[in-house]
Amino acid sequence: MSTEIPHTVNAADVTEWSDEFDVVVVGFGIAGGCAAVSAAEAGARVLVLERAAVAGGTTAMAGGHFYLGGGTPVQQATGHPDTPDEMYKYLVAVSREPEHDKIRAYCDGSVEHFTWLENLGFEFERSFYPEKAVINPGTEGLMYTGNEEVWPFNELAVPAPRGHKVPVPGDTEGAKMVIDLLVKRAGDLGVQIRYETGATNLVVDGDRVVGVAWKRFSDTGHIRAGAVIIAAGGFVMNPEMVATYTPELGEKPFVLGNTYDDGLGIRLGQSVGGATKHMDQSFITAAIYPPATLLTGIVVNKLGRRFVAEDSYHARTSGFVMDQPDRVAYLIIDEAHMEPPRYPLTPLIDGWETVEEMEAALGIPEGNLVATLNRYNEFAAKGEDPDFHKSPKYLAPQDKGPWGAFDLSLGKAMYAGFTMGGLSTTIDGQVRRADDSVIDGLYAAGACASNIAQDCKGYSTGTQLGEGSFFGRRAGAHAARRR
Repeated sequence: MSTEIPHTVNAADVTEWSDEFDVVVVGFGIAGGCAAVSAAEAGARVLVLERAAVAGGTTAMAGGHFYLGGGTPVQQATGHPDTPDEMYKYLVAVSREPEHDKIRAYCDGSVEHFTWLENLGFEFERSFYPEKAVINPGTEGLMYTGNEEVWPFNELAVPAPRGHKVPVPGDTEGAKMVIDLLVKRAGDLGVQIRYETGATNLVVDGDRVVGVAWKRFSDTGHIRAGAVIIAAGGFVMNPEMVATYTPELGEKPFVLGNTYDDGLGIRLGQSVGGATKHMDQSFITAAIYPPATLLTGIVVNKLGRRFVAEDSYHARTSGFVMDQPDRVAYLIIDEAHMEPPRYPLTPLIDGWETVEEMEAALGIPEGNLVATLNRYNEFAAKGEDPDFHKSPKYLAPQDKGPWGAFDLSLGKAMYAGFTMGGLSTTIDGQVRRADDSVIDGLYAAGACASNIAQDCKGYSTGTQLGEGSFFGRRAGAHAARRR
């Protein structure tokens, strides 16, 4: 693997075209599958090239949460009112550099997209999972999966749960059910899918993309296309690209991806002048909950200072850990609130009879942790947290020794992550150049495109499946109109 940009093929040099389609989609994950189905629904002749032997990509490994809101039937049925405006205000607030047109479209179209997904052949359970968890372990159709209830976002937008989970229990492969339904729908619409066949280069005619070069084992060829949609995943499996753009993902985390998340889709876009955005941003996390009682403790850095509200979404907490000196952090908890984490990602270092002993053992400057814990305990006893505004339901004095410390440090805790940057695109998935002009005939969606999920501090579980499917649909419909 490398960071090498593939060369382009001049259409005039192609002596024979193996096929011709209105739309060629590169990759059949959630974005590619939705793009293919949407283009076919619009009447286009569609071909999908998938390097793997089966459809799904990284999507097929996911738990199956879709970030949707604005008043979905599940939200209504479970008594959680929401509006597109409140959803919009929240997503703008958590975005590093909000692309307002995309966020507005995503929020305004969320209920319709919910219906489109269910029309594939499943139904989100009309039920709510009330606990604070990384992944809903059951089949309840709705839970909080972000920072909606966390300060300051709970003051900027009315909180509402928006993590919609497909009715598959457990935390893995729930989204595979949606992929299987997409494959069936694509087949019913006449979409051709060629497995173990990868796009290797883009074919151009001047400034326009007019096809792809492909390879299947030792066979090669060229396909003419009215439009090409790249939906080939991120780059977390490419060590060279990770080292260049997101080096923290190379420092021992377990990467979340499949073999083909090697950045080729992004580099194909770059080969014709496509610009990239947020390539330095990654999702990285080692969750400290469940159980939620652990959130009553405090998270401090190597200087013994708090730096985040402990009830934040797990990746937000982890994102702030990455900003600390030497990426070192500890969760401090007293005996009254000590429970083993349900997912043992953060190791327990030890227990100590006094805070002073713990402070010395952790190498924290003398007096710092004592002062931090005393201040926290003083206000927690009154149900207050003036420093980080943690929710009162997670406030409790940590004054019943002995005390334990969990290690949240990078290299000690078991972090997992994936990349979040990709090709710059319009609201309809057209790939942009650095000057914001669009590349005629080229689209991108999913993890190889930069849409509304930009960094782990503002990410909500379900955003990749949600925006990948939503903007994949838009790309497919727009590409089909080029016929």
